[in-house]
Amino acid sequence: MLANLNDILPKARKFGYAVGAFNTSNLEITQGIIETAESMRSPVIVATSEKAITYAGIENISQIIITLAKKAKIPVVLHLDHGSSYEICRACIHHGYTSVMIDASRLAFKENVKVTKKVVGYAHQHKVSVEAEIGRLAGIEDEVKVLKHEAIYTDPDQARRFAVESGCDALAIAIGTSHGAYKYKGKAQLRIDILEEIAEQVNLPLVLHGASGVKSKWIDHVNRFGGALEHTKGVPDTLIKQAVRHGIAKINTDTDLRIAFTAGIREYLSRHRDEFDPRAIIDHARDMIARVVDDRIRVFGSINRA
Repeated sequence: MLANLNDILPKARKFGYAVGAFNTSNLEITQGIIETAESMRSPVIVATSEKAITYAGIENISQIIITLAKKAKIPVVLHLDHGSSYEICRACIHHGYTSVMIDASRLAFKENVKVTKKVVGYAHQHKVSVEAEIGRLAGIEDEVKVLKHEAIYTDPDQARRFAVESGCDALAIAIGTSHGAYKYKGKAQLRIDILEEIAEQVNLPLVLHGASGVKSKWIDHVNRFGGALEHTKGVPDTLIKQAVRHGIAKINTDTDLRIAFTAGIREYLSRHRDEFDPRAIIDHARDMIARVVDDRIRVFGSINRA
């Protein structure tokens, strides 16, 4: 069933678990996400970036997700990830998205509030939820590119003011995660102290971006079959669980899915050199997606929460 963030995230924050937001750009990834979440009786958020929309076509990708979501017996949110403008948010709402993220964190505080408030006004008229962001994460993922020296931790007082003034339904914050597969050079750390302050002051579901685990078992799987991913480092499960205990209710996963899909393709072609049926090849990649989604749902604690 189709849902929006307001249908699932307040409950997640209240009862101390997080809902996974998994990025997709095609049929098979979407199937892997929704089918796995349904088998685990977990609510799920299926997200598309602007680059994914450009790649697949907004009507094509939205209809794939909507069709699968309507058949599912769990809440499924169709969400725009890191929308850069009012116009893209409005276009997604027009094509059936039940939730949008307006990311104006690159702007000054007042401008961020102004743009977010405009999106909220339009979205709420159409019963669509809105996620916004204050603070900036480092790293690169699709159209999101923030250099390390440009990253800014979220200020708790600004977060409180922003939540009140913008009217958003969920708030993405920056506490030390980053986009992509190369998140840390040294020991992985999150500013849980900042998260605690924000959670005390902001009565909204809080969101963690750039939170893929980039686990060695997935990286090793890629490299075993011809890949060359080195020196990657993600967010350990222990830190994710700690963040959830302190108020994070939505956690984004994209990099882990890309690695899993690649691992599946590489493994299948390596083991079946005579195969040329794309359905067989991609089917194995979909199985790998399912394994990652299963892993993340268990870490987030949303199993049996639908």
